[in-house]
Parts: sequence; structure tokens; C-alpha cells
Amino acid sequence: MTARVAIVTGAARGIGAAIALRLAQDGCDVAVVDLDEASCGETVAAIHALGRRGYGVGADVSDEAMVNSAVARISSELGDPSILVNNAGILRNKTLANMTLDDWQIVLNVHLNGAFLMTRACQPFMRSAQWGRIVNISSIAAVGFIGQANYAAAKAGMVGFTKTIALELGRHGITANAVAPGFTVTEMTRAVAERDGVDFDEMVTSMTRDIPVRRPGAPDDIANAVSFFTDERAGFVSGQVLYVAGGPID
Repeated sequence: MTARVAIVTGAARGIGAAIALRLAQDGCDVAVVDLDEASCGETVAAIHALGRRGYGVGADVSDEAMVNSAVARISSELGDPSILVNNAGILRNKTLANMTLDDWQIVLNVHLNGAFLMTRACQPFMRSAQWGRIVNISSIAAVGFIGQANYAAAKAGMVGFTKTIALELGRHGITANAVAPGFTVTEMTRAVAERDGVDFDEMVTSMTRDIPVRRPGAPDDIANAVSFFTDERAGFVSGQVLYVAGGPID
């Protein structure tokens, strides 16, 4: 079989990078999309080391013109994309009383507008091939988390978006699913601890107390779930949300 071409947004580091590498291990050629094209180099090099083709693209996924240009470049360089992982995201944590409209808007723009624009740009290739896999990264924060009204709204929106496109695109051989991580150790969570003046190890210990398996998540845990949804054999699984959180979520 000709290698599938996958696109992973927010893949320069952290969960996105782990997903990109796992898809390369699964036999895909992978386009690494992130805000700064130069920052994609390390992930792309690791993909090449696995014997697959990798291609880095700098793009703001909330910008329609940049998204369309990025997808066109990827199609020209690697081939038509048939796997899309919408992982790009940012945090602007504040309580509602302190949250500005900009704090609210930028988080929804990156998460929701980004997923919409990337999916809209990629779906024609998938429809043409009558095969596609779309995985959106949501979060357990979608059920509500203090100081994350913007992030929770965006991640809950990702679930509704996922279920809707699963209904619309299923007849074209395209599945759409969401992965909702729990507390996961990444550069982003370390940055949150640093910004809040909290010792990161203490933060991990505190968060782990409420996780039944008694450990935090790792980027590879999320990547493994994405790998399942993008597999050829997962064609009868669509419109689902998989919580990767070390325990049940209410």
C-alpha cells in the first residue's frame, strides 16, 4: 500500500510531536504544522530517522489563507493528505472575572477555527480517495475546569464538531473521532506551573492523587489513542470521544 499522508497540527513539540512520530512508526509520511516553521525541524528529523518522509510547515491554523496555502504545499510535497490530527492549541487561563475578550477569542480561534479550517481544507482529498481519518484533540477540561472557561468551551466545541463531521463525512469513507487527554506532562503544563509560581513536581503529585492509575499521562499515551483511530482497521469507529485520563470521567 502507498504510504498514507498525515497532517498533525501543533506538532513541533509535546503531544503533537509524539503523535507525528507514532504515525510515522505506523508507516505514514507526516506533515508537521506549527506556528514557527523552524521549530518543526526536530520533529521532522525524527520522522526521517524512522524511515518516513517528513515535512515542516509554518502556519497559523486560525488564518484561512495560511491554512489553505499550507495544505496545498503539503499535497504538492508529500501527496494528498488522508489523515488529519487537529492538535494545535493554546492556553490563556484566567477566572471569568479576569478574562478579557482577547483571552477568550484567541483560544477559540486556535482550537475551533483551526480545526474547522484544517478539516475543510483536507476533506476534499479524503472524499476523492473515499478514505480518511480525522482526529480532534479535545480534553477532560471540556466538562469544566476553574480558570479555563475559554479552553473548556473550545474543547467541548471540538466534541460537537467531531460528532457532526462524523455524520456528514461518513458516507465518503471518512471517520472522525476525538481524543480527550487528562493531565499530561508536557512543556505546556510545565509552563503553567511556572507561570502560576507552583513547583512542577508538587503539581504532578497533587494532580496524580485524583487519577485512579496513580500516574500522570505522557504524550505517548495520547499518541497511542490517535494511532488506534487512524488505523485501517478502525473504519467502523466514528463520532466517538476517547478519554485518555487514567480513569473514568463523569
